[in-house]
Formats: sequence, C-alpha cells, structure tokens
Amino acid sequence: PEDPETQALAIALAPHVDRKLVKQTVMTSVYGVTHIGARQQIQNRLKERDAVEDENLRYKMANYAARRTLDALANLFVNARDVMAWLAECARVVCSQGRAVEWTTPLGLPVVQPYRAKSQKMIRTLVQSFVLQFDNDENSVAKAKQRSAFPPNFIHSIDSAHMMKTALACHEAGLTFAGVHDSFWTHAGDVPEMSRHIREKFIELHSEPLLEMLYEELKEKYPEVAHEIPPPPPMGNMDITQVKDSIYFFS
Repeated sequence: PEDPETQALAIALAPHVDRKLVKQTVMTSVYGVTHIGARQQIQNRLKERDAVEDENLRYKMANYAARRTLDALANLFVNARDVMAWLAECARVVCSQGRAVEWTTPLGLPVVQPYRAKSQKMIRTLVQSFVLQFDNDENSVAKAKQRSAFPPNFIHSIDSAHMMKTALACHEAGLTFAGVHDSFWTHAGDVPEMSRHIREKFIELHSEPLLEMLYEELKEKYPEVAHEIPPPPPMGNMDITQVKDSIYFFS
C-alpha cells in the first residue's frame, strides 16, 4: 500500500489524467525517455492547462505520474522493452571499438548512424567571441547518442521498408499511393484495396527473422566484438496473420 502522501498525490492528480497528459511520455518511451524527461513532459502538460498553481505540488504530481506511467509501460510491453534493451546493448558493444553502428534494411538499403562528437572553433570579432560547433566525420563517435538512437532508428528503418513494400504493391496494382512516415494515402474508392496491401506486406515483412538477420549482420560487420554481441530475445507466440482481420491495425 502507498503511504498517505502518495495517496494524496494520486487523488489530486486523478481529475487531470487523460490521453494528452501522458501521450508524449508514451510516444517518447521508445526513444528511451528517462524518468526526469517524463516528469518534465507531464509537468509541462499540467502547467499548460493551469491544473495546479502550486509549483511544488505540480512537481510532485508530475513525478508520481511519470513513475506510474513508465512502470505501466514496462509491465505492458515486456517484449518490446527486451528488444529495445537488446538493440541498445548491441550498439554499446559496437561503439566500444570506436565504430559507428551500421546495418542493412530488409530492402537492402545500408544505414550508418552519423552521430559523432562535435568539432569546435573559437570565433573572435571586435564585438565578442563565441564558439562555433560543427559536424566532422573524422571525429570520434558519440557513444551515448549511438546507443540511445539505435533502437528507434532500427525500428524506423523497418517501418520504412514496410512503406516501400506497400508502395510497390500499390503501384503494381495500379493504385495511386502517397505516404509520409506512417500515414498512407490513396483515392477514397481504393482505400479497401490499399488496406489489404498494407496488411499483406506487413505480414510478409515481419515473417522474416529480422532480429536474427540483424544479429548475424552485426557479427559479420564487427568481427572483433562478435563474441560480445548478445543473441536477440526469443520470439513471441503471436500469430502475425491475425493482422489481416484487425480493423484498427492501420486505419
């Protein structure tokens, strides 16, 4: 049971809990948002709606909400968390050798994470001096950024492969297709057929052993640390063909 102070926070927070309060935290959880970041996000939402005037109370409520939200995500999406942790660990091992993380998408597109330490140059003028930061491909890799960015970047690369497969299927079927990230468009009369292609290509793509393929590629690409790269988490037991009958899978 929670202590009386925590119970009081929960009661004070309850009227303000809605989708918008935690949406940003839920969405950025896949990017590795920390407790501090989640607390600030929720605190900003509470402040925007003038929900709590007392700044100290608002901070405590946001702190409580952030903890409960991140705990709920960890409990609900165990397998997803395991995959994220595995991808981050793979990146850590690769970066330990001063190498950038590289991989190939299911469509054969090579990807290299560009994150490196910034170069700096002091600029002096008659009025003031300031430091200019700029990218330099010869600088050492930014290990923390390489590690935190790999899970979402890898998933984005899989999503982009799904979009391209869908676009090609629509083109072959004579359908007009346009898309931005996870928003796919066609003429209203062709939406049912496009929806079928979306689901069929998703099943086709995710029927491949994507994590096992990445594991083998990383071991081949980075032989000096191949023995340190952990095997991927075990596959779940979801029947992916059920996507065909899912109304809200993509709507």
